[in-house]
Amino acid sequence: MIIDSLANAEQYFPLHRKFKKAFAYINSIDLASIEPGKYEVDGDFVKAIFSNKQGMSAAESILKFECHDKHIDIQLVIKGKETIGWKSRSTCSAQKGEYNPEKDVVFYNDAPDMYFTLSDLQFVIFYPGDVHAPMIAEDAVQKLVIKVRI
Repeated sequence: MIIDSLANAEQYFPLHRKFKKAFAYINSIDLASIEPGKYEVDGDFVKAIFSNKQGMSAAESILKFECHDKHIDIQLVIKGKETIGWKSRSTCSAQKGEYNPEKDVVFYNDAPDMYFTLSDLQFVIFYPGDVHAPMIAEDAVQKLVIKVRI
């Protein structure tokens, strides 16, 4: 997991061949006026999901404590404050159901080991080993999730 602000994104380009394209896309659009929805950025390799949703309680978010096998998530808060729960997949012991290959998601009944909060133009990069419980917030959060295929 990596946590940083959008101003520092360039230093992470060497970590994946598609990170430069993903962050170039973020910088090429007007984040304040983008419509919620799903956008193709680079075929099956990079996709963007914009949302503007009311946050939820930690208890609600933990019900979908998730991680992915085939994608890295770059989660950027455009506007608002979002708290996210995190735990290393290697220490999770209570998988909930089977891996869903269509949605590239597996859920866990474990509890996060830690929580952190992102605000405007801060992002987190979640790798497959990062189980996360996002969208914990009292207010609405405008957010962008970039899915980068491994």
